[in-house]
Amino acid sequence: MSAHLETTEQQMREKQLLPDRYPNGELFLCDLGDVVLKDDTASMEHPIFALSTKPDTRVREYDHKGNTVTITPSVKGLATIHDKDILIFAISQIMEAKNRGLPYSKEVSFNANDFLRFANRMTNGRGYLGLKEALTRLRGTTIQTNILTGGQEQTDTFGLIDKSRIRRRMRDGTVTDWSVTLCDWLFNAIEANEVLTIHKNYFRLRKPLERRIYELARKHCGAQKSWKVSLDVLLKKSGSQSSKKKFKQLLKPIVDYDHLPDYSVSFEGKDHVVFFNRRFIEATVTTGRIVLQTETYTKARNTAPGWDIYVLEQHWRGWMQEKQKARPQNPDKAFIGFCRSWYKKNGKPAGVY
Repeated sequence: MSAHLETTEQQMREKQLLPDRYPNGELFLCDLGDVVLKDDTASMEHPIFALSTKPDTRVREYDHKGNTVTITPSVKGLATIHDKDILIFAISQIMEAKNRGLPYSKEVSFNANDFLRFANRMTNGRGYLGLKEALTRLRGTTIQTNILTGGQEQTDTFGLIDKSRIRRRMRDGTVTDWSVTLCDWLFNAIEANEVLTIHKNYFRLRKPLERRIYELARKHCGAQKSWKVSLDVLLKKSGSQSSKKKFKQLLKPIVDYDHLPDYSVSFEGKDHVVFFNRRFIEATVTTGRIVLQTETYTKARNTAPGWDIYVLEQHWRGWMQEKQKARPQNPDKAFIGFCRSWYKKNGKPAGVY
């Protein structure tokens, strides 16, 4: 891949993201300075938050391998994945205090401007109103689940937050501070270190589904080189209310533009999605950039009919890195040989006849 093409692809990815409104990272959050973004693993794995930007008042029920969740909204609608920004903000600060050996509790006080900057939002009237409405939805959404956090099973009904507070000065109505108190379920997860670091560009992802897919990749792929999942399971875990066909259509721009932080996404066959760890891919590239000829991809498709050749290319590059293979003298011939061996071992992808 030429440097020009690589730069163009990077520019295309950037266009899919929201602008980084505060690139200098000049934040002062609850006297903790710069805070690393943290997310709890339970809500990353299971579909707690609505992906719709419109009020959703339907009760959701989710059951996967014995883990059950019932999510009941208030009349204001279910808490959305954008509302979750507040929880990420609070969890991140509590974890920072915990790691520094500073006192912390379930209640986090903050300045609204700091939160809006942290979450890459506009610091205008709309931003403040959105924060207030999000706190209302978080308090109004109730959960009943048997998912463990901190080694404890909680099956009673609880809100995503216990309460929120906004203080104003009586003489002029100026808001002096905000606070949010996390529920025991989330606080148990923090105490048990059941949290993961997420990329700062999470807040630059425009669409709710993009954020949800990133969460699932971060939880399940993690530091591994790849994670393969069926479309059915990904749909279920995402919490999307779309049909399988529509869901695949919604995933296509994520695959085509390849703009998720940390992970690259590809379709494999008709019914599977594969996530590749970008760090692993980048590590592979640094061992010696290999550029394949255009006609090599055509030959590879004929060698492994039905398979996504670009997915196989990622497998091939990852295999060379894992086995610490030297750069082949003839990369094109080596890749076609890999595809031949792959097809001999795996045959056609499921659903391809």
